[in-house]
Amino acid sequence: MMAVNHSLSMERIRRGFPLPWLGWEEGDACPSREEAWALTLVNRWNPVPAGYEVSLTWVADRQRVDSRIAPALRAMLRDARAAGFLPKISSAYRTEEEQRAILAQRIVSYRVKGCSSPEAERRAKEGVALPGTSEHQLGLAVDITSASRFLQEPAGIWGWLNENGWKYGFILRYPEDKTAWTGIVHEPWHYRYVGREAAREMRLRGICLEEYWGEVPCT
Repeated sequence: MMAVNHSLSMERIRRGFPLPWLGWEEGDACPSREEAWALTLVNRWNPVPAGYEVSLTWVADRQRVDSRIAPALRAMLRDARAAGFLPKISSAYRTEEEQRAILAQRIVSYRVKGCSSPEAERRAKEGVALPGTSEHQLGLAVDITSASRFLQEPAGIWGWLNENGWKYGFILRYPEDKTAWTGIVHEPWHYRYVGREAAREMRLRGICLEEYWGEVPCT
């Protein structure tokens, strides 16, 4: 697996500096605040910004998201249902405490399977973000699966989301071939709102959010 240079400044992200491959240079007009908040980068190398606050709105399946993405999410789920799928939001906004509990539960599950404590912790962290480094704490990420595995396998809705999510501003956050960049194994259910223009750009270029912000892989 290639190493990744994660020296990108969080201050640069928060200020929404232009992206070099779009032909912008330092001093050019920066993206609007509306664009910047949707592109906040959170991963194991870039924690949730200190003092980050989010206004939440209830959506389907008794889940909450950042109020600014609720209309787009509702539209996407509505159109998925119209296409014959049964989408269900299994998880959306989480507090840091909830994230800590999920990680602890995953570690226990690996211990029950016979893993040593260090191995259980290592494997758990490959699929669960550390508390304070989860996009779910931003209110911009949703885990979507099938409402009924008896009636419909989740692979169906995941395929539809992969093809159409960008139209609503959502991206597949952890693609199978981007683990070196994201630090998280493939999660076909995890979708992140980044805005329609950014989602379109990422899809056209076949890049993830880390690549979009210019984090360059190094050998």
